Amino acid sequence: MLGLSELKETKVYQEGRIEEARSLVLRLLTRRVGALPSTVEAQVQALELPQLEALGEALLDFAGLDGLTNWLRGQ
Repeated sequence: MLGLSELKETKVYQEGRIEEARSLVLRLLTRRVGALPSTVEAQVQALELPQLEALGEALLDFAGLDGLTNWLRGQ
């Protein structure tokens, strides 16, 4: 049986964390800037966990879609 620390290192666990982060960030972005164009949503979907975490913090400063697209350009 796997302990908690071993479980956290499994690929399934890591993928689950990424999917949850993507889902949360996309919901927050939609509330913050409105409906996302499909190209922008695809860019967010392609981000890895550290980038998603950074975006989750940065989105609090976005005034609109321009803030998001500028942030994505910088990645």
